[in-house]
Formats: sequence, structure tokens, C-alpha cells
Amino acid sequence: MPTPVIFIHGLWLHASSWQPWADLFTERGYQTIAPGWPGDAETVAQTRSHPEALAGHGIDDVVEHYAQIIGGLAEKPILIGHSFGGMIAQKLLGLDLGVAAVGIDAAQIKGVLPLPLSALRSGLPVLGNPANKNRSVSLTAEQFRYAFGNAISEQESQELYDRWSIPAPGKPLFEAAAANFNPHSPAKVDTANESRGPLLLIAGGKDHTVPETVVRATLKQYRHSHAVTDIVDFPDRAHSLTIDAGWREVAERTLAWLKEQGL
Repeated sequence: MPTPVIFIHGLWLHASSWQPWADLFTERGYQTIAPGWPGDAETVAQTRSHPEALAGHGIDDVVEHYAQIIGGLAEKPILIGHSFGGMIAQKLLGLDLGVAAVGIDAAQIKGVLPLPLSALRSGLPVLGNPANKNRSVSLTAEQFRYAFGNAISEQESQELYDRWSIPAPGKPLFEAAAANFNPHSPAKVDTANESRGPLLLIAGGKDHTVPETVVRATLKQYRHSHAVTDIVDFPDRAHSLTIDAGWREVAERTLAWLKEQGL
């Protein structure tokens, strides 16, 4: 039976943005699913029409949502997440709910200290107003270009924004921002788990939202575990690397790493 792969999106992108990846992984013999977060509708348009459905969902809600989906599978899946989806994938792997995980430009977990100015600016549309914690927030095309599309053309960034962008709950960003001040933060990951499956972290060297320094600081959080933890850097890529014209290079590197792990 094919190994299941769950693709987990992050903030401001709809689950259907994983479709090219899902098609490629299916061609390579995997069984793929890309479920949305709690409150996501089936399509981009429907999700935009009901932003209130997304509001108020935090990290724990999303983890539990995917844990329930995993519970319905015949075997533990490979977890592939982008941005906050990369954090969710790490949490699920730490809970031994996956055989392996790939965190692509993964949002910072508890214990990661660097907070570059570009990351603060990317989060400002949400974090700039405390009331947004219980709201859903949409990005403008200009904000999307700074946070996602800064390493691609303005035209491509606009096309990606029009095609995939959706409102996002503000709560996860507030939870991540306060993680190092909260001993019970939902952004905490069991990085010391010795029995977990292998983990690959992928960084984009031009990423404004999750800069490479954040990804490398995340890698250091796993230093107390002997489980496989690898990192791959794409120096010229930004936060759009899973959805822009260069997505396949990232997907192929991910597939090659999975093969190296015997998965």
C-alpha cells in the first residue's frame, strides 16, 4: 500500500495550493492528501467569502485537527508542511504521529530566539492590532509581495496572490510571538524525542517571513536528539518557494531526501 503523505499549509495559503506537489508525489507512488485547517472551505473563493469561520483557531486546534485525520489513516504518514504548517508537522512528528516530517520555511517554535526585522514586518498586518488575535486577517497584494513574493516578479506575486491567498486566523501568530514567555506555549515541540522519525528543515535564503536564521536556530533546538535532523538551503528563494515557478526544485529535493531515508 502506498505511503500516505499529508501536506499542511500555513497562514494565508489555501490547501489547494499543494495540488502540484500532490500530483507529483502521486506519480512517484505516494498516497497524498492536503486537508485544510479548521474553518477552511473547499475552495479559495468559498474561504474568502467566510473569513469568520477561520477566526479564533490556534495552534493546538490545528494540531488536533490533523491528529484526528491521521487517526483515520491505515498507517502513519509523511508530514510535509510550509510555514505554520511546518511547525504543525514538527509538533505531530514530536508526538510520533508521522514516520517523517519536512518543515519548509517553518514558523518558529518555542526556544527559537532570533526575530529578524523582516519577520516582524511580515507579521505586522496581524500583530499590529491586539484585537486580531480573535479575528481572521487578509493580506493585501502589497503585503503578500513582501511576505511571500519578494524573490519573484511583481506579476508572478500578484498571480499567486489572486490564485491562492486566503484570510488567516490571527491567533497562531500571537501564540508564536509569545512562545518564549509562556512555559506552556502551544508552539512548544518535543525536540528531544529520540524515537521520532527523520526531519528535514528547508530554508529560503531570501525569505522575509521565516528568514534562514530562524530555520538554523530551529535546527539547534534538536541538538539533544540523536534522531535524523537535516537542513537544506535554497539561497535565492523566498516564502513563495512551494507555490512559485520554482516549486518543483524544492519538491524534487524533498523526494530525494525521503528516498535517502528509505521512505
